[in-house]
Amino acid sequence: MSELAIDLDRTVSFLTELLNIPSPTGCAAEAIRYVEREFQALGIPTLTFETQPKGALAITWPGEHSNTPRGLTAHVDTLGLMVKEVKDNGRLKLTQLGGFMWNAVEFEGVTIQTHGGQRYRGTVVPVKASVHVHRDAGDLPRNADTMEVRIDARVSSASDTRALGIEVGDYVFIDPRVEVTDTGFIRSRHLDDKAGVAAIYGAFLALKTAGQRPAQTVTTVISNYEEVGHGAAVGFPANLHELVTIDMAAIGEGQNSDEFSVGICVKDAGGPYHIDLTRKLRTLADEADIPYQTDIYPYYGSDGEAYWRAGGTAQVALIGPGVSTSHAYERTHTDSLLHSAHLIARYLLS
Repeated sequence: MSELAIDLDRTVSFLTELLNIPSPTGCAAEAIRYVEREFQALGIPTLTFETQPKGALAITWPGEHSNTPRGLTAHVDTLGLMVKEVKDNGRLKLTQLGGFMWNAVEFEGVTIQTHGGQRYRGTVVPVKASVHVHRDAGDLPRNADTMEVRIDARVSSASDTRALGIEVGDYVFIDPRVEVTDTGFIRSRHLDDKAGVAAIYGAFLALKTAGQRPAQTVTTVISNYEEVGHGAAVGFPANLHELVTIDMAAIGEGQNSDEFSVGICVKDAGGPYHIDLTRKLRTLADEADIPYQTDIYPYYGSDGEAYWRAGGTAQVALIGPGVSTSHAYERTHTDSLLHSAHLIARYLLS
């Protein structure tokens, strides 16, 4: 078996930079540009890049053969918020981009980006936020009608806020709060699925360092609309034979996944993934002594399913690093990132 070394420091550095670039669904162009720039900087001369009209990035790496071309996909878009209403008190009513609990963003810092490009800071707060004023503050339901953005500007009316250039439809970025601990944990929002993008980066870097290239030509689509269900529905060659989706492994009560191995999903809300490709990945992990956990995610969908629903005919499987408290303030471990990158690299060489 060929030697492969995952450069964990560079992979974590890539991930940290990516996490700090806001990229909610529909507003991910800056993150896409960063990914393209960093993959170009790997110095793999045969890589080609195409930013698709929808905004996704396709990276093609010619392989030793091209008779059964393969695909990888991971998404750079994240959860986020958008201005639903400029309220009479100058604060902002919100609508969610993607699905999450409102109390997961309670008292979180945000940045409002206007149509004209100005950015203003603010905080997501309940409409009854002070226990010194409202006896029922803790009992208030958390939903779109009871949460608002308090803007860090001197505003007290809708006209004050509109004078700043803020309007309905403006994006509201949630602070990621990235931290890499000395115990190897990575804490941040949006590890779903920027950790998956970083795992692909680590795999490409490992092959380049080893002087290797994929066994089959591979097209990697970094999608930008996964959180709303149609990210990588298109963008792959018509003759694609296999597609490995890289997305988080969901951790929680009753789940088999953890933060220290690579997760291999055999079934989620859309049904089972392809048994042959899943078995192939498990065998590759066994042969390379890569720790993994198989799992089933009952309330989960992926870009692999979007591809299938759009009429894709390739075999599809799903793997990825384990992420705790998904769609909230998330956490994974560098071990899981390393093992995910290693399995991707072994797959590319197989």
